[in-house]
Amino acid sequence: MLKELRTFLAVARHGTFSRTADRIGLTQSAVSAQIQRLEESLGFPLFDRHGRLATLNAAGRETVERAEQLVAMFEQLHRKPGGEDFSVQLRIGAIASVQAAGLPDALVGLRAAQPRVRVRIVPGVSLSLLGMVDAGELDAAVMIRPPFTLPSELAWHPLWSERFVLAVPAGVKGRDWRKLLQQHPFLRYDRASFGGRLVAQFLQAEGLEVQEAVEMDELGGIVKLVANGLGVALLPESRPYFPTGDGVRVIGLGPAEFRRDIGMVERVRNGHAGIVDGLRNALRVSGVVPTQPRAGAGRPSVRKPVQARLA
Repeated sequence: MLKELRTFLAVARHGTFSRTADRIGLTQSAVSAQIQRLEESLGFPLFDRHGRLATLNAAGRETVERAEQLVAMFEQLHRKPGGEDFSVQLRIGAIASVQAAGLPDALVGLRAAQPRVRVRIVPGVSLSLLGMVDAGELDAAVMIRPPFTLPSELAWHPLWSERFVLAVPAGVKGRDWRKLLQQHPFLRYDRASFGGRLVAQFLQAEGLEVQEAVEMDELGGIVKLVANGLGVALLPESRPYFPTGDGVRVIGLGPAEFRRDIGMVERVRNGHAGIVDGLRNALRVSGVVPTQPRAGAGRPSVRKPVQARLA
């Protein structure tokens, strides 16, 4: 019932089944089914239902506090009774580029400082990781900053920023990134990801039409496609993919430069806050992005993504 309890607490925070489904990455029917299973197990309803609306009732409001206590108690089961010999499991979500570079060095530092901490790394894209933190399934996640306002229960901590550049095959001539974007097949950073949304916003703001060829989320795969001459791509200058190999040439965007922000999101009420703080500090040290010479680079300016509150 632990999963159902966490979903129940998420519904209590967000107010509706549909909003909860959006936040934690489930369908509305899945949220409803988990709540029904919890109510059947408890033997009493937690919500008053009026048509398609469900409102937390008196029993539900009383259950919230007890559910929070049960989830917190479960998190403490890693402690062995009666002494200092205990371990703590930390559940950290991370996007692929952070897992490949930045996070490994940070984990070495964390384990050296706190050898009793056991860490489970959960892969995923930023949106799904955000939902898992919100649902209490992760202690924190290292991800791209969302283009919308976070709920008050979650805290965002910036770590580093990565500028976007145009990656072109080494044999492609020219430094005018606008012309190159329009003249060659475009390898698109997946629009379902927060980083891909930044690319889409940039192209729209610049009034550029591209020749769509491939769309994918794996940055390393896109770099390889560029090296193989398949097309050009707007990519964040991110470890471990930059500096690139000899098959790729990087062109800066000059005054039009934009960035993706990498940071850590965690719940405000976090039972492992001290350990998470240690990991975050280690990430700030290990996440420095190496600089690669860029053709046609000008003085950079940061263009912030459009802020939109999630309904």
